[in-house]
Amino acid sequence: MQPKGEPLYPSAATGTPATRPPTRIDELSAEERAVYATLKPEGLPRHVAIIMDGNGRWAGRRSLKRFLGHQQGAKTVQFVTETAARIGLPWLTLYAFSLENNLRRPRAEVSFLMRLLKTYLDDNLERMMKNNIRLRSIGRTHDLPPDVQERMRAAEEATSRNTGTTLTLALNYGARSELVDAFRKLAEEVKHKHLNPEQIGEEDIHRHLYTAHMPDPDLLIRTSGELRVSNFLLWQIAYTEIFVTERFWPDFRGIHLLEAIADFQRRERRYGGIGESCGEVEEDPERMKVAVS
Repeated sequence: MQPKGEPLYPSAATGTPATRPPTRIDELSAEERAVYATLKPEGLPRHVAIIMDGNGRWAGRRSLKRFLGHQQGAKTVQFVTETAARIGLPWLTLYAFSLENNLRRPRAEVSFLMRLLKTYLDDNLERMMKNNIRLRSIGRTHDLPPDVQERMRAAEEATSRNTGTTLTLALNYGARSELVDAFRKLAEEVKHKHLNPEQIGEEDIHRHLYTAHMPDPDLLIRTSGELRVSNFLLWQIAYTEIFVTERFWPDFRGIHLLEAIADFQRRERRYGGIGESCGEVEEDPERMKVAVS
């Protein structure tokens, strides 16, 4: 049952696990189990999204080449994803390559990132199968190199029957571009008289988003300490809790994911409403007194 005031987007759309995936707590490290023991299993988020930031600065502070930071960041993806799978997190979405950064980066760096993605898919497919992880992608993936698209399709097909955590990679992604693509599809519906413009609602926009098959994120994590959302899931994070850590992405691990979830569980989510701790307004309009609970 959805919390009062939560946007009424389906939590069980096409491809969404009907129930929360089973946990494998015994596979967590001792440090991870200690943090997990403080959590309320029934209060775990359904969907965690992460802006993976800081690869370049991580490398720079160690006087290393940027590509080594990206390599270490790719290893972190698997560490964090496996912890998510072990605690039964249904959805994990990672901001891998932004549309804007791919246009601004040096061509050599973009080429390296594409090779790194192919290597990640080749090297980690067996681990994804072992951990029951289902791989998906969002973004303008049709603009990626053909060999990258082929690798992604193969990995998605190979993991399509897995029933654990759905790992979604945002590739060549930008939230404004996502909205443009959604509005174009809506315009086609209007053009062919399948939709009346006056009847367009939030649900019509939602069903044309890249993320229409998944619930909106409950928790957004950003590494490296930057206080911005960087054109990531702008529509979807309207009521998302945000957690920022100074830690660079290559240093982020499963235990830090659990610590972010612990912080999430200490918050009161109001979805634009009034929380229980904010008091109640008495019904007498003349007196308008606030009764503090």
